[in-house]
Amino acid sequence: MAVSLTVNGDERSLNIEGDTPLLWVLRDELGLKGTKFGCGAGLCGACTVHLNGQPVRSCSTPVEMAAGGDVVTIEGLREGVRLHALQEAWIEHGVPQCGYCQSGQIMSAAHLLANSAAPSRDEIVAAMTGNLCRCGTYSRIIAAVESVAGAESSNGSQGGEA
Repeated sequence: MAVSLTVNGDERSLNIEGDTPLLWVLRDELGLKGTKFGCGAGLCGACTVHLNGQPVRSCSTPVEMAAGGDVVTIEGLREGVRLHALQEAWIEHGVPQCGYCQSGQIMSAAHLLANSAAPSRDEIVAAMTGNLCRCGTYSRIIAAVESVAGAESSNGSQGGEA
C-alpha cells in the first residue's frame, strides 16, 4: 500500500502494509528512534506521538490511519536548533532516570500546553495519566510541566508544539 504522510514537517511516501503500526514506520522505515516501544498495547504511553495535533499511541495506530496526516515525534518538537521548552525543563528538573518513557511523557505534556497555557496541577496530572514511568519520577514530571506553564503564562506565550 502506498502511504503518504508528513513527519516532523517533511513529506514522506512509503510503500508499506497499511496495518503496520506507526511506531515501526517511524523507527524502522524513517530512522526516528526517539519514540519508544513499551508495551505494544497502547497502555504505557512510551510511544506517544502527535497525529494531526492529537496524542496517539503509535504502537497501536496503523499507518493507514496516519495516511495524509501530520505526525510530530519527539525529534520534531525542537524549535529550530533549540530544545523545546519542555525538553529544557526535563533537564533542569532532572526528570529522566532511565529515560525510556520520556519522549512519550514530553509529547503528552506538549499537547496539554498547546491547548492550555496555564493548566492547574490537577489538569497536568490528568493529562499525564496513562504515561507510565517505571522510575517513578512523577513529581519531577509535574514540576517540569508546571515550570513551563508558569513561564509561558508569565511571558504571554500560548504554549504549543513546534
